[in-house]
Amino acid sequence: MMSDVLTEKTAARAGSFLPMLLIGILFFVFGFVTWLNGALIPFLKIACQLNEFQALLVAFVFYIAYFVMALPMSVLLRRFGYKNSMVIGLGVMLCGALLFVPAALSARFSLFLLALFILGTGLTVLQTATNPYIVCIGPRDSAAMRISLMGVVNKGAGFIVPLLFSAWILTGMDAYSDSALALLSSNEQQQLLHSLAQRLVQPYLLMSAVLLGLMLFVWCSPLPEPQLPVTAAGQQSDWFSILKYPQVWLGTLTLFCYVGVEVIAGDTIGLFGQGLGVAHFGSLTSYTMAFMVLGYLLGIVLIPRWLSQQSALLLSALAGIVFSAGVLLSSVQSQQLSFWLTGWSGIPLVPDPVFYLALLGLANALVWPAVWPLALQGLGALTATASALLIMGIAGGAVLPLLYGYLAEQGDSQHAYWLLLPCYGMIFFYALKGHKLRYEGAE
Repeated sequence: MMSDVLTEKTAARAGSFLPMLLIGILFFVFGFVTWLNGALIPFLKIACQLNEFQALLVAFVFYIAYFVMALPMSVLLRRFGYKNSMVIGLGVMLCGALLFVPAALSARFSLFLLALFILGTGLTVLQTATNPYIVCIGPRDSAAMRISLMGVVNKGAGFIVPLLFSAWILTGMDAYSDSALALLSSNEQQQLLHSLAQRLVQPYLLMSAVLLGLMLFVWCSPLPEPQLPVTAAGQQSDWFSILKYPQVWLGTLTLFCYVGVEVIAGDTIGLFGQGLGVAHFGSLTSYTMAFMVLGYLLGIVLIPRWLSQQSALLLSALAGIVFSAGVLLSSVQSQQLSFWLTGWSGIPLVPDPVFYLALLGLANALVWPAVWPLALQGLGALTATASALLIMGIAGGAVLPLLYGYLAEQGDSQHAYWLLLPCYGMIFFYALKGHKLRYEGAE
């Protein structure tokens, strides 16, 4: 009897290995494409001569695609299934990456924004398919651990890409400083900035080739469809049924706040550091991603054996509030925090508010893995529809960074980070009470 149980467990682990491997590869792609924006924003700010608000339109169009396209993509998921939807998503991303080539050759900011929207649309399909997939292929109480494992891959890519982008693209940027450009005529400035934009051609051609190969790989792989139980007789996957589950739409609002603060921490840190005179501003996103990887590793070790998904979410919210206060209240003249915590490693020192902003990566890491299983609890056939609604919460990455950019333009970049505090307050509420709320009659 015991040997039969062990055999079943071994077979289950073996059966989930291939899906985990493929989804892990996709999560790496998510991270690479998504967190490239952190380095792309200050680059396009220079190449297209943008102000801070305009530069953050990069994040806006990328993340607003999740909101605009989530509902159509949920229909796609139900019609074509999880595997085929992943292939379609990669194909859409391929189109977006290829559009970067004419955008870079023409140095037109509007084309860059269109390409980013198409990339975001492709990622919407992939995210809608892969997140519930990773929840459903194993026990629900360890779902946050599995998503944390995917998060390590995702944020590992986010750690690598700013370093690669800085080494490949952001070399010799002194020639493009305001003082250097002021010495040139208008025509010379345009030619120089045009040549800077063209540096993006080769990287995005390479990304296109990788996406094409990955699309063919997923298409040929024997990826099984997840088995989603129906929770009630005759239950339909429609939006009216979702209204019976407050944990879903409150979870969407929580993810809206979470993705907003995650993108602010990852994508504005380069602009913030640039404004404070940090020389290696193009690689500052890697600081935030490194702390996120650390947070995910803690999640893999602690959840669910020593830490429940709810407790992880609660601790994340509290840490976010503390670190946000550090961003707001610490001195831009001091580098003591990075000196004591990372100075021994040889990592370049940064002002304390910048380091607190990077530490938000640690606070943010376990929010996404914890919210998904809590929000999808007991949904059965409604899982795909609920997933699309949760994916719409990613629109926070479009709205909140843009709002931060507006506040920074109107006043002070450091003090504009007060926007973080109410967002972590919402995450705290969901961890404490919001995920438990149910309407009568909902299972």
